[in-house]
Amino acid sequence: MRQKFLPRLVTTVAIAVPATALAQQRPNIILFMVDDMGWQDTSVPFWNQRTPLNNTYETPNMERLASEGMLFSQAYAAPISSPSRCSLMTGANAARHRVTNWTLKRGESTDIDDAEVATPEWNWNGISQTAGTDHTFQARSFVDILRANGYHTIHVGKAHWGALDTPGEQPEHFGFEVNIGGHAAGGPATYLSEQNYGHDAKGNPTSPMHIPGLQKYWQSGTFLTEALTQECLAALDKAKQYGQPFYLYMSHYAVHIPIDRDVRYYQKYRDKGLSEKEAAYASLIEGMDESLGEILGWLDRNGERERTVIIFMSDNGGYATGSYYRDEPLFTQNAPLRSGKGSLLEGGIREPMIVRWPGVVKAGSRCNSYLMIEDFYPTILQMAGIRRYRVPQRIDGRSFMPLLCQSGNPSKGRPLIWNYPNVWGNTGPGISLNCAIRLDQWKLIYNYKTGVKELYDVENDISEENNLAATRPEVVRKLSRLLGRELRRMNAQRPVFKKTGKPCPWPDEHFGN
Repeated sequence: MRQKFLPRLVTTVAIAVPATALAQQRPNIILFMVDDMGWQDTSVPFWNQRTPLNNTYETPNMERLASEGMLFSQAYAAPISSPSRCSLMTGANAARHRVTNWTLKRGESTDIDDAEVATPEWNWNGISQTAGTDHTFQARSFVDILRANGYHTIHVGKAHWGALDTPGEQPEHFGFEVNIGGHAAGGPATYLSEQNYGHDAKGNPTSPMHIPGLQKYWQSGTFLTEALTQECLAALDKAKQYGQPFYLYMSHYAVHIPIDRDVRYYQKYRDKGLSEKEAAYASLIEGMDESLGEILGWLDRNGERERTVIIFMSDNGGYATGSYYRDEPLFTQNAPLRSGKGSLLEGGIREPMIVRWPGVVKAGSRCNSYLMIEDFYPTILQMAGIRRYRVPQRIDGRSFMPLLCQSGNPSKGRPLIWNYPNVWGNTGPGISLNCAIRLDQWKLIYNYKTGVKELYDVENDISEENNLAATRPEVVRKLSRLLGRELRRMNAQRPVFKKTGKPCPWPDEHFGN
């Protein structure tokens, strides 16, 4: 059923691309999203030099994609899954849509209790295209706009846009005509078919993280990543018969915990000297890369390579907070970046991103300008040639088409904003109850609870080892004012001190350190 909207805004987009691109009207678009993949979880060097992690992992298909497209060294997302994915689908910054932590059950916050501050009543029910659900951000997805403009829309894998028993639980609500394996869960119960991907022998879910709809693979020995890939290829075979351009959201559950062993690759990494934990993690990464290769192969075999855009991205930084799944020392798993998933330090928010678009994007190119996950919304619609659309939400994202075409730099002088007034549960550097701003070379992180500010020159200190807050007070004041202003402009939320009932100060209201 077509949903009805009460639009408040009209967003008009003009596209300026080379003549070669104009000959490729309405390209197919594939967004290949990896879950919890760190910036260094690949053999592709996203830094200006190779790292030990680049030499550990084997991702030949990512290497191929980078050689045929543009590598983005400073692509950003939120530190947690749901905020990133909701920004992707709405074009709104997390401070605006207020889905600032991960969602699961209707009406329930996933925040962990803190002794001193109470977290706000954020939108724990997620996003929805229709009104009527409390603690929900209403928005029209770009997928629904693509569908309305003649695209065949396919979802495969993780969704995580709405809580259980809400409209946003199912990908179909957002305009997907095909849904394979997507629902409210933010991770898999298991990758193993031997455990029926989270179901008992009678087909009953054993966890809210069960993966639906893959019964034919149960007990087959097929790892979840491969099962989703095979279903994806079957969906593409059908799509080719329709005579429409397609949008494919290939959204893997990999490499989210649990770190199950993909036996296709596990022993190879044990033979390379990795521990059982790290070999299992590496096997998840290579299995994901093999999926990318199978999709690239399908495009080649079916003559669709030249008219298909592929965007590779992750939703937050790599997991680095728990010794059950990762070797110690913790918070080093994304080196040279510090910390990992859940953190506003670079290890939690800087993502591996590649775009291939034959005839438009220069092969083997590299972009060092920054961008944010909400920028995908206007960019993908521009890629599809959709110049005018009506939506109920304010779109914070900016198209990065000028970066792809090397015709301009929309990042220059642009502030990027993060707001995480929540308590995740895992602890570590830069995790929970904070907000941040990136402006050109500078990045400021402010902790709501303690009032502490950290200032880093990330262009020259990628590991954020040197806090310059004490020596560059003028920069701290400038970024504090801008961050506070932007948070209020987006009607952002903040925690409250339990003892006094007063809100924690905004960053521009607190200049002590």
